[in-house]
Amino acid sequence: MSFLSELESVPALLWLATLVFGLVVGSFLNVVIYRLPLQLSSTWRRESMDFLGIEPEMPENSPQMNIAFPASQCPVCHQPISPWHNIPVFSYLFLKGKCASCAAPIPLQYPLIELVTALSSCLIVYLYGLTAEAGFIILFTWALIALTGIDFNEQLLPDNITLPLLWCGLLVNLSGRFAPLPSAVIGAIAGYLSLWLVFWAFKLITGKEGMGHGDFKLLAALGAWMGWQQLPLIILLSSVVGAIVGIAAIVFSGRDSQKPIPFGPYLAVAGWIALLWGEQLTSQYLALYN
Repeated sequence: MSFLSELESVPALLWLATLVFGLVVGSFLNVVIYRLPLQLSSTWRRESMDFLGIEPEMPENSPQMNIAFPASQCPVCHQPISPWHNIPVFSYLFLKGKCASCAAPIPLQYPLIELVTALSSCLIVYLYGLTAEAGFIILFTWALIALTGIDFNEQLLPDNITLPLLWCGLLVNLSGRFAPLPSAVIGAIAGYLSLWLVFWAFKLITGKEGMGHGDFKLLAALGAWMGWQQLPLIILLSSVVGAIVGIAAIVFSGRDSQKPIPFGPYLAVAGWIALLWGEQLTSQYLALYN
């Protein structure tokens, strides 16, 4: 009996292992959410200055921030974070949501991302077991969590994640695992073009840009994973939830109605729901109207 088979035969151990692993990955996703936009911004600034012939602000041999470097530190006092203060969720509770060095508040995003990553991973293993499908869906989920956090904070859906997610969807569906390959290819094209057309129609009518180009690529990636048949459900779910949340934010929190609202998180949530329960939701909807 293989190790995975033995692990699957002891449900309590399987859930514990998945939960712990999910918490660790969630901690890493927090690093990606925080550092990737900074890394991209630094790269764009350096390339722009090089194009304009402007001397760089820092020496070329100076260390650059990336996902792995430097070690975790408080963004306020810049003190390195001790390993025992970097335990997912538990350190946040132990420190009462404050930095151990300067008592600056730690954003609730950190334990929330860790919990969402761990619990969603457990749900997928519960639904699919220790299968290849579960592995692919978990990777898909982690990418969506990272995109959601980045877009929520920065209103940015980086190509570094959306484009690999799109190509992975097509590769996974070479064998028709989640959708037939022709359906996946058409889904990628239709996903991109549908929001691209909405973008230009809105811009021609209002003279303003209604969404970012990253939204096109994210919907293309979702179409590549699930096929074009799930795109109407994804667009419907994301639009309804986005409208409800946006109106609630304006009414109850006084949010400026002119301030842009990131659409990526709603696309990501809708895409995740569609991958897990899309066929059931569509069948129930058709049965209701038939």
